Amino acid sequence: MLARHHPLDVRNRGITVLGSGVDVDAGGHVVSLRTRDLSLVPSHIPARKINIGARPSAYLLLAYGSGHRPGPRGEDFEFTDPLFRRTRFHSLLLQNAPLTHPVDFIHRLRYKGIRWGRMPSGNVLRALCVQLSKQLNIPTDSWSDVDADMGDAWNRLPPWQQRAVLPILDMARHMMDAFPRSATPLEMPGVVLMDQPETFCPFECFKNYLTLLDRLFPRLQFILSVGAHALERFPSSFRQQRLLLPDEEKPQAKSRPVRLPRDTILLIDVDGRLPNLALMKLCTHYRQKGHTVRLGKRDCFLDGPDRVYASTVFYSPLSQRRNRRLRQHYGDKLTLGGTGEDIASRLPDTVETLRPDYTLYPELGDRGIGFITRGCPFTCPFCVVPPKEGGPHQVSDLDALLERGRLKKLILLDDNILSHPDADRFLWEMAEQNVMVNFTQSLDLRLVNWERARVIRRIQCANTRFTRSNFHFSLNHNRNMDRLARKYRLFDFKSRDNVEFLCMYGFNTTLEEDVDRFRFLRSLPGAYVFVQKYLPIKGGPPPDTLDFFGADPDPLIDKLAGIVFTQNMKSMENYYRWVSRRYAETYGALHMGLVDTIFRYNHRHKKGEYIASLAGTKKEQS
Repeated sequence: MLARHHPLDVRNRGITVLGSGVDVDAGGHVVSLRTRDLSLVPSHIPARKINIGARPSAYLLLAYGSGHRPGPRGEDFEFTDPLFRRTRFHSLLLQNAPLTHPVDFIHRLRYKGIRWGRMPSGNVLRALCVQLSKQLNIPTDSWSDVDADMGDAWNRLPPWQQRAVLPILDMARHMMDAFPRSATPLEMPGVVLMDQPETFCPFECFKNYLTLLDRLFPRLQFILSVGAHALERFPSSFRQQRLLLPDEEKPQAKSRPVRLPRDTILLIDVDGRLPNLALMKLCTHYRQKGHTVRLGKRDCFLDGPDRVYASTVFYSPLSQRRNRRLRQHYGDKLTLGGTGEDIASRLPDTVETLRPDYTLYPELGDRGIGFITRGCPFTCPFCVVPPKEGGPHQVSDLDALLERGRLKKLILLDDNILSHPDADRFLWEMAEQNVMVNFTQSLDLRLVNWERARVIRRIQCANTRFTRSNFHFSLNHNRNMDRLARKYRLFDFKSRDNVEFLCMYGFNTTLEEDVDRFRFLRSLPGAYVFVQKYLPIKGGPPPDTLDFFGADPDPLIDKLAGIVFTQNMKSMENYYRWVSRRYAETYGALHMGLVDTIFRYNHRHKKGEYIASLAGTKKEQS
């Protein structure tokens, strides 16, 4: 009988308690049993074959036998083994199976928890020190001293204390591996099997040892096989306690299907990262006609709307799947529009000229949103603007977007405002009115001169949340970089100015050209990169077919891995993953230096899973 915790073991809220089983062989391999093999499950419990999955938190199972020993020094904690979860129960099945090396693990806790102040490591180290000292009289004062010799402190412990503590430290290590986002990983749920735990410590300490397990790991279910004499040492309180099942911990109120009132207009924002201006204007139009308007996002399936309007910004596989599901659910009631669906789609002129309804997106708060100009004079083949909007033309003014002085913050959606003949006037108005502006689509550095640089520096350029200063430019190729450097120097940016360059990849650049771009940006004071993968517009040019890697890619990848920006490296990880996958597809092998770079800071516990997903990629394709 298995109690599943949402969302650790199962993504959706299904059956909480079910019957299932696994077969674990002597090599540590795990296979889910089929339903027909679950003969020991009670008839009133639903039986299922579970999907064990690759997520380290799912169905956490640890197991320990009496033949454990410390592993070798020098653990890297890098998760390079895609099946590292099987090591969690090796000591139950194999004599002399190695567990986590204690000194290495405590060194890691001290390094991350004390020197760098990371909360999970600090909390685990403190809990271990308190409980090991209290229950087993282990001197742990030096464990929290980063300058103390941990190897010497460990070697001074009596052999029985080393043997007793070793499974404890191994459990703590695997709990941290399984729940890297939890501030208190020792308090997460799971199951631990223990064979003859009374042999882990002197018999007179067995009661304290059980209390130690209970205090350190309050939500782990321990299943023990012990001798009859050991039962006498069980704390009497244990016989009166039970762990709460997931539904008992936080009962979930039953949700009822939502049915909209009659005459309701449903507006669906399929994939937008910003409030959808077209839907805001449709909201104004229908509310003026007396309709009730409701906003839904992404996969929104409600019953009863009179009409449904869905807007898709991106022509991506995910957005197209959402659109198909919306068509299936709403049928003839649905009208799909937006650049991701049809670049020729337009609001009627009577709707386009309306004031947007800001109550549709209350999260906007005191921020305005809209266009002063649309269009661009350049004809970049990857860009949707030229065929959709044409050349630069004015569609509104600053006062209208700021609602005649009501707002002082503006998310500006203009495609290329600097290309409009009146761009200098627009910029001066922003500077004179002391407006905070987020140039969401970036500014064209090619069109900057000394005068414009001076005015832009006067404008309070900010990020979309207006929490800090932020300037936005683009760099989609490595041509004319000397000229761009001269333009950039006109601003006299400093490191604190947060200058973000949007860089597209996957269209018409090689690895060498990409490395040139990133090295160039790293040389600019205050600059960092935000990478975006090329997504073809509907009917647009496909992704590149260039010889991306060239004759000798490895030295270039080494250079790429050495380019470290002071911020936003999570964005670069997306590019590293893309290069890594292409490398595996091209050469049938992984570039391990690039893999190490991908997991340098984030999601380290997924490293082995990632390696396994790309191993033999070229062979599979052939």
